[in-house]
Order: sequence, then C-alpha cells, then structure tokens
Amino acid sequence: MLFPRSVSAQQAAAVLRRIFGGIPGGLAFRLWDGTLVPFGTGVTACTVILHRPDAFVRLVRDPSPMNFAEAYVESAIDIEGDLYAGMAVANAIETIRLSVIDRVRILLMLWRG
Repeated sequence: MLFPRSVSAQQAAAVLRRIFGGIPGGLAFRLWDGTLVPFGTGVTACTVILHRPDAFVRLVRDPSPMNFAEAYVESAIDIEGDLYAGMAVANAIETIRLSVIDRVRILLMLWRG
C-alpha cells in the first residue's frame, strides 16, 4: 500500500484510535506536536513518544516489533513510564489483526486528512 510521506498530528491521532481503540488501558502515544492519545481508563503504564511524522508513517506501514526496536534505537521514538507494567499492553497489541477493509480505511484516512 502507498502511504503518504507525512501526516498531521490530527490524522495520526485518528489512526491510532482506530488501531488501538480496543486495547486495555495503560498505553498512550504522544505525538510530535505534543498531542496525547491515551487508551483505556486508569493509569497509563507507558507512553510511546513519536518524534516525527515519518516515524509514525513507518510504524503504521510496518508495525512489527523489529521496526519499533529500530525506531527506538534511531531515537525516532522514546518510551516513558513503567516498561514492565506496559508489557501486558504490549502483549495485547501483538494480538491486533486488522482486516483488509480496516487497512484500506486507515490508508484513506491518511491520504484524505
């Protein structure tokens, strides 16, 4: 799929909500403009900080654990908070499977704005 090279923080927040809306609490994303996108209720165990729009696009295009690790090593993302408490959330994230229709909807959200 063809992804745009850059997205707005508003587009990124909408996509994150679509992808991660069903996971239990304990996770948040903070975007390059300071926008906080929390999930669930209660205390946030960890926050993924996306420093640049291209890091977001890269991770949405290929959300593999290896890609997240590479983005972290390259300082494209940071992680704040209790990583051990966040492991339960990470396990829930690994079970997310997007249908082809959801993938197309996300792609349209990114292109349309």
